[in-house]
Amino acid sequence: MDFNAQRHTAVKSLRPSEAGEEQTVAAEQADAAASAQANQIHSEYLSSDRSIHIPAHTRISLGTYFNAFPASYWRANTAVDTVRLTARTTGPAKILVYRSTARGTSNRVITLDMDGTEQHTDLPLTSFGDGGWYWIDVVTSKAAVELAYAEWSVPEPEGFTPGTVSVAITTFNRPDFCVRNLKTLGEADALADVVDRFIMTDQGTEKVRDEPGYDEVVEILGDKLVHIEQGNLGGSGGFARGMYEATMDGTSRYVMLLDDDVDVHSESIRRAARFADFTRHKTIVGGHMFNLYEKSVIHSFGERVNEYRFMWGSAEGVREAHDFAASNLRVTPWMHRRIDVDYNGWWMCLIPTDIIREIGLALPVFIKWDDAEFGLRAKKAGYDTVSLPGVAVWHMPWTEKDDTIDWQAYYHARNRWLAALLYSPYSKGGRLPKESLLTDVRHLVSMQYSAAELRAMALEDLLEGPEHLHRTIGTKLPEVRSTRGSFSDAQVKKDLSAFPTVRRSKPLPHGEEPHPPKSRIGRAAKLLSGAVHQVLPVKADESDHPESRIPAMNLQWWRMATLDSALVSSADGSGASWYKRDDATFKRMMQRSLALHQRLYRDWDKLAEQYRAALPEFTSPEAWAQTFAENGPKK
Repeated sequence: MDFNAQRHTAVKSLRPSEAGEEQTVAAEQADAAASAQANQIHSEYLSSDRSIHIPAHTRISLGTYFNAFPASYWRANTAVDTVRLTARTTGPAKILVYRSTARGTSNRVITLDMDGTEQHTDLPLTSFGDGGWYWIDVVTSKAAVELAYAEWSVPEPEGFTPGTVSVAITTFNRPDFCVRNLKTLGEADALADVVDRFIMTDQGTEKVRDEPGYDEVVEILGDKLVHIEQGNLGGSGGFARGMYEATMDGTSRYVMLLDDDVDVHSESIRRAARFADFTRHKTIVGGHMFNLYEKSVIHSFGERVNEYRFMWGSAEGVREAHDFAASNLRVTPWMHRRIDVDYNGWWMCLIPTDIIREIGLALPVFIKWDDAEFGLRAKKAGYDTVSLPGVAVWHMPWTEKDDTIDWQAYYHARNRWLAALLYSPYSKGGRLPKESLLTDVRHLVSMQYSAAELRAMALEDLLEGPEHLHRTIGTKLPEVRSTRGSFSDAQVKKDLSAFPTVRRSKPLPHGEEPHPPKSRIGRAAKLLSGAVHQVLPVKADESDHPESRIPAMNLQWWRMATLDSALVSSADGSGASWYKRDDATFKRMMQRSLALHQRLYRDWDKLAEQYRAALPEFTSPEAWAQTFAENGPKK
């Protein structure tokens, strides 16, 4: 087939309005100087969402996260071997096309002399094995010009049929976000032929149907809206419902899981779906996460699971919280290497429904590790996950809070152990048992008795076996919250005058605040001394008032281990809680933790066999359907 006669699918429309990365430099400057030029945001140049007004004698680069073409991801995951750039300006201008390598070096590959008509050029993808992007710069001369539009497109193979998407949003008491996102996406022309259903699972007590603007959403979406109300089964239960509805209906090729509290653009959904259409094999396609509060900061660029520690985190080579306002794509070498991942967070994740039919729905764990586990399960079944640049949402980053010490401590502990039992390739879980025990010790020497208690509850439940997962998913949270609330370190008061005056009974050693240990031996010695301090009886004059005021950002175990009590600020700054040392509680909880970890280590092989054998059953549509039926909506 003649290539130029072949149909192309637009996979990326350039959007100058996104991410605020536009740059200007004098047209006569050298390319290298242009690429290194300090950022200057020129939002006044934007004439629409897809067009940009460029003054005379100006050079502007669209080598940005949302506008550049991630060539290496297409090269690695699709059979596409060329990409077409199509653009039109309103007058004379030059479009300079650049490419980069995996090392982040770049060079110009072609120059288009624009004359006010549409032009295109076909660019090869054959040399992007390990990394690299394409992008354009636009240069004007004597007259101002508008870049009317530009897009990247790829040739359609014979018999190509694009897939459609069910967007599955799970929400809990965020009706305003939910209504806003549904309205925005429902009105987006770009999604008219992409999204065939919006599945909204409302698990809260503040109902979406009662939110102002909901009736307008119903009118806009019509029969595309599937509105479900059920009991609170957490993120995993809400997303499992979306998966269930999308696979049972059988219309959509994909289901996109989307958090309720995000800012998302329709273009990102379209890009994810079109990339998935062209992958060689069925592939999970995820979006990156930008910081909702610092719009130019990309918080998560790719996630892996360290199988020895069995802990999730950024993939190798990724730098967290990268600020494009300080360093744009063109001058950020690490971002030009392709980042391969184990999973994608479910703030935005497109999953082929056929994969769900084969490997099952979400893990019934309420919250935490459900997205990572699903990615590992898919990987084991032979399916890749791609976190695709240019596809993203804005979401509150997890660095804004420490949820390992609130009610979520239970789910962090149980679900990390559960995922390790299912997938760890190391004997007895590798380093996980040691890390888990040390985490308990750090909580205990920090007087975080509530977190230690919840972690013990988690391990006890895990030892029950797989049958507890569905049985407790709808009922465990109230028990967890009640248990946590019985400890003073979890009792936040907004009025600080409700606490006794902060007063030290004895001076600081050498008059200095504690310093972080600098070596492994130093950490071990500090932890041991903290444990010894914890078992000493508490004197009466040391328990009737806090002896220090600790900001949330300074809540480190090596600092807390030296204290008998402290007034600790909450992570959101809304109040504080009183941490109190209790030698009897420390001894009891330490003995319990040791016993539980001993038992888990001893029974590892048996537990792993039980959970692995039961995985197909407790992730099955039938098991989830029963759980949905047993957990109706709360009034």
